[in-house]
Amino acid sequence: MNQAQTLLLDGLIKTKHVHKAALIRLSDMNVMTSTQGFGIQNWASVIVQAFFNNPAQMRKEGQYFYDRYYKCFRADGNSIYLKAKEEGVILVKTASFVLVGTYCQGMYPSVCVEAVEKLADYLRAKGN
Repeated sequence: MNQAQTLLLDGLIKTKHVHKAALIRLSDMNVMTSTQGFGIQNWASVIVQAFFNNPAQMRKEGQYFYDRYYKCFRADGNSIYLKAKEEGVILVKTASFVLVGTYCQGMYPSVCVEAVEKLADYLRAKGN
C-alpha cells in the first residue's frame, strides 16, 4: 500500500462516513489512487473539469456522476458538494489534486465533508 492510499484509508474510510475515495492528479487527470472497488478513472476528467467550468452553472444544473443525477449544493473554485437522495459526492481541489469522497445511506454527510476537507487542508499544507 502506498502513502496516498494510506492517507485515503486512515483519513477518510476509517471515519466510517466516507464510503469510497480517490485522489486524482490535476496535471494529467489520472487517478493516482483510490479505495478498493472505486472505478473512477472514466470520470476523472469530468471531475477535474468541473472545477474549471462555471460554478454558478453547476449549482443551477447539477451534475451527472456514475450515470446518476446529483443536485449541487456548493460549487466554487475549491469545493463541490453533490447530493442525490441518501448519497453524495464531495470533491475538493488542492494545488495538485482533486480529492473525491462519497457517502451513502446511513452515513453522516457532514462527517464526510469534514473528513475530505480536512485531508485536502493537509495536502495543501504539504504544498500539494
